[in-house]
Amino acid sequence: MAKLIFLVAPLLVLGNIAFIHAGFAPNVIIDMAKIVIDNYCSPEKLAGMKEAIEAAGSNTEVLSIPDAETLANVLSAGVQTTVSDPRLMISYEPNYVPVVPPKMPPLPPDQVIAVLQTSIKLDILEGNIGYLRIDHILGEDVAEKVGPLLLDLVWNKILPTSALIFDLRYTSSGDISGIPYIVSYFTEAGTPIHIDSIYDRPSNTTTKLFSMSTLLGERYSTSKPLIILTSKNTKGIAEDVAYCLQNLKRATIVGEKTAGGSVKVDKIQVRDTGFYVTVPTAKSVNPITGSTWEVTGVTPNVEVNAEDALATAIKIVTLLNRVPAIIEGSATLIADNYAFEDIGAAVAEKLKGLLANGEYSKVVSKDSLEMKLSADLRTLSGDKSLKTTSNVPALPPMNYSPEMYIELIKVSFHTDVFEDNIGYLRFDMFGDFEEVKAIAQIIVEHVWNKVVNTDAMIVDLRNNIGGPTTAIAGFCSYFFDSDKQIVLDRLYDRPSGTTTELRTLPELTGTRYGSKKSLVMLTSRATAGAAEEFVYIMKKLGRAMIVGETTAGTSHPPKTFRVGETDIFLSIPTVHSDTAAGPAWEGAGVAPHIPVPADAALETAKGIFKKHFAGQK
Repeated sequence: MAKLIFLVAPLLVLGNIAFIHAGFAPNVIIDMAKIVIDNYCSPEKLAGMKEAIEAAGSNTEVLSIPDAETLANVLSAGVQTTVSDPRLMISYEPNYVPVVPPKMPPLPPDQVIAVLQTSIKLDILEGNIGYLRIDHILGEDVAEKVGPLLLDLVWNKILPTSALIFDLRYTSSGDISGIPYIVSYFTEAGTPIHIDSIYDRPSNTTTKLFSMSTLLGERYSTSKPLIILTSKNTKGIAEDVAYCLQNLKRATIVGEKTAGGSVKVDKIQVRDTGFYVTVPTAKSVNPITGSTWEVTGVTPNVEVNAEDALATAIKIVTLLNRVPAIIEGSATLIADNYAFEDIGAAVAEKLKGLLANGEYSKVVSKDSLEMKLSADLRTLSGDKSLKTTSNVPALPPMNYSPEMYIELIKVSFHTDVFEDNIGYLRFDMFGDFEEVKAIAQIIVEHVWNKVVNTDAMIVDLRNNIGGPTTAIAGFCSYFFDSDKQIVLDRLYDRPSGTTTELRTLPELTGTRYGSKKSLVMLTSRATAGAAEEFVYIMKKLGRAMIVGETTAGTSHPPKTFRVGETDIFLSIPTVHSDTAAGPAWEGAGVAPHIPVPADAALETAKGIFKKHFAGQK
């Protein structure tokens, strides 16, 4: 019975007011409710209505209201609130004359052309961008009659364009049978695609709509961009067309959220009274989403004010026209410069495959293109450093005073000496060799000399995010003896095809720690880049025990490449540790000797040394 409240409760309230009886038949409310029950497109929302009507039918209270319009307004508000559907309306229109859509009479060709030109606008914009505005979606019967004229006047002029902007901002009427026609011109021929299902409540039947296998004229190539413009006035069949093409991934919607209308609304008279019930009698259920655009509207991919939609669409199409060259250029740069040649070639081919499959046809801005390209490059390569980047120029060198350098070093390094004379050194980024060389004496005095005379050392790289690798050879050298040079690693540079040996340095600023004292290095999943190369070298040469988590698995510092003459830039790792077995740590990271959570690594290292020194006593 609760479901009948939307019809009855407001009237009972009105009944407590001293209105003049207007003489409405007591069963008028029952008749209205039955119309809703028998015709409303979502009967599941009306559960329990039949029982409620029967109860209301036995109610003897007489409705006393001032006029029929007040009754209609109260009932409309009640039904819309209860069913949460603003399309349901009750009105009192004693002079209403049903509108019968006129059938198109036989007209001379010149008059048909004049009629079509009032509802269709065509233009070819700069850059060979087609613009098509349709204010009414033609049904099957009319489309068949005027089809040849539409081809000559409109469609054959659209076909040669490189992209199409389809303007539905002013389209508020149309015929269901026109949906397959429009959608089919923008999809592939071949096996028909299930594009929509229309449930009709009065007949309790569902009609599946499929794309058409044969059409008059050619289809618009699916490789060409299609942008649909919408507004809050886009309604009904136009919404269905937009929703179908959006969910088929064929079109990008730009503009405002649509009206949330219906594929079919009927206005039904309540017996022989002047009351009418406006009710959506059919609904669309999309086979891809399993839901509908009705009531809620179609949400654009790019939401802008309706008046800005065309300009926004032109910008999107201009970008999409540049995308093939950007992706092809990116593929070439990666194939020619990526550190691992076979991986670079494979990534380049797969990237071009994504382009050919239309994966980049829905980017709507430079940001969305860069985001997608970065995500695809990471997926295809497994390399976090292969991505798009900004071309931010390097900051000019700062002219620090010695005092400023000292303060900078104090916040960049952390040292301590634990029990058993165990040194602790933490720094979170590697510096460039030339920059470090200039302040090497300050670092030695204020950092290194605090730990160099310890009996063992813990080097904490858990928060070290990398930096240039140019200073690695020098830093490694402090942990080896000076009597012989050791080859630390061989770095292969792909663009030049050359291999450079990293060797320990014969001369250093300050005292070496040497190769005899124990060394533990702490790592985490955040340990990256140059820090990983340092850990890799020390582990490979057996100079340090690694405690913590497997490192990030990034790469040697990448180089920045511009994609052709565009404003897109790529970060491409070009150098790798020269090993016959493939990537050394790049991609996979460096696995620790003793794997423990990063936050437990320091205490684990202390425990190792405690046992070590206890055994020596």
